[in-house]
Amino acid sequence: MTSPLTGAPVTTRFAERSRTTKETSVSVSLEVDGSGRSSAATGLPFFDHMLAQLGRHAGFDLNVTATGDLEVDAHHTVEDTGILLGETLRQALGDKAGVRRFASISVPLDEALVEVAVDLSGRPFLHYELETPPEALPLGTPPFDPQLAEEFWRAFVTTAALTVHLRLRSGKNAHHILEASLKGVARALRDAVKLEGGGVPSTKGVL
Repeated sequence: MTSPLTGAPVTTRFAERSRTTKETSVSVSLEVDGSGRSSAATGLPFFDHMLAQLGRHAGFDLNVTATGDLEVDAHHTVEDTGILLGETLRQALGDKAGVRRFASISVPLDEALVEVAVDLSGRPFLHYELETPPEALPLGTPPFDPQLAEEFWRAFVTTAALTVHLRLRSGKNAHHILEASLKGVARALRDAVKLEGGGVPSTKGVL
């Protein structure tokens, strides 16, 4: 890719990382300036579907593999994937020189409407207002509990060092709510990481 201002080559924004604990083993590769090619294999089909949506709509080339103690619960796999995905994105973005930094969007999916705002701030903060129906059943087999979505986002936001606001404006179907949130964050990230030229977009000089 080239700089939008000078036309000079820009170093590819790519990173890959692995993380292994007694509970999980996760690997992530991420190309920020990709074409939306994505694959995910975590042992949780619904979670794989969500991660594929993230890569596709962000325009990232994203590959995620994870194995975990699903016989205990999906929590460890989901949270650890969020941790490593955030670390990988932060590494791929480097010093964030020239990025747009801020982005927001509202994304509908049938009856669900989710508002998303993202800041590549360097300050981890998650505001999460996505209430799925209390009677919502786990999604997929093995099951993905909708409550795990907040754990994923918190882990991702913390290690990526992002500020993210997620607010549900309407919605009753847990699948629709969660998918709209993934697509919303993806589209906001797609805009926020765009290179507009110049230095780091902060009076501090760092993000």
